[in-house]
Amino acid sequence: MSTRREFLRAGVLTAAVASAAPRSAVAWDRGGPSESLKPSPIQLGMCSYTFREFDRAHVIQFMKELDLTSLNAKDVKDHLPATPPEATEAALHDYAANGIHLTAVGTVYFGKDEDDDIRPKFDYAKRAGVKVIVAGDPLPQALPRIEKFVKQYDIRFAIHNHGPEDKIWHSPLNVLKAVRNMDPRMGCCIDVGHCARTGTDPVQAIREVGPRVFDIHMKDLADLQVKESQVPVGDGKMPVRAIFEALIAVKYQGHVDLEYEIHGDDPMPGVIKSFAYMRGVLAGMGYQG
Repeated sequence: MSTRREFLRAGVLTAAVASAAPRSAVAWDRGGPSESLKPSPIQLGMCSYTFREFDRAHVIQFMKELDLTSLNAKDVKDHLPATPPEATEAALHDYAANGIHLTAVGTVYFGKDEDDDIRPKFDYAKRAGVKVIVAGDPLPQALPRIEKFVKQYDIRFAIHNHGPEDKIWHSPLNVLKAVRNMDPRMGCCIDVGHCARTGTDPVQAIREVGPRVFDIHMKDLADLQVKESQVPVGDGKMPVRAIFEALIAVKYQGHVDLEYEIHGDDPMPGVIKSFAYMRGVLAGMGYQG
């Protein structure tokens, strides 16, 4: 497996360099020279959902192969179980032992306007030691109740936009409209792919949501209107450099987490290519990826 993946990495990185160059000026392999590059204001990370068909041991292995340490972990497989607490602790131990730190939990779903439903999810995030919950489909009427927990736990609540299929939270601008007068820790996880499919420019959405952007889910689409057209980052039409520039302009402090939702049984070729491209874009901007 190791030999196969090393071979695959070399081949895909070579292809990524060729494909990225016209759009980013230079593509970047972490093994290449970096003395002239500045530390990046863009922090790259991974959504564990990308590896939803694999267990935690594989997630850790893949993270090492990708030279990544930042993980947005989800309660899928055994990545970061929400219950029992002992299972959460075991996962945290495994990640820490391998130099991986958790930046967020999610997507976590909030389908009830009830303390007894909301509190355990904040307890889960607290046990995980994260300051961001990426939240899916919270009831609008539950937001004032959720806001109380945000204040109590000092954990940011990032509502994930899910595209035109989601009639409430299809765009980051819908999220902003709902939370703009609430605690500043109530905000958004912008999924750039779902955002684009609503006809909302992800770059403009980042600039409008500004300080309430707490997480970015990165993906690329060959057709910005078609969910099923997802491709490795750099192979589609997503304006990756402009997205990075917008994040820098709003002084974004969170992570850009790859959420690769295709080829679930063998995601690494596309994942490797995606990170090679994003690192290439950053190198073209003068930053280490």
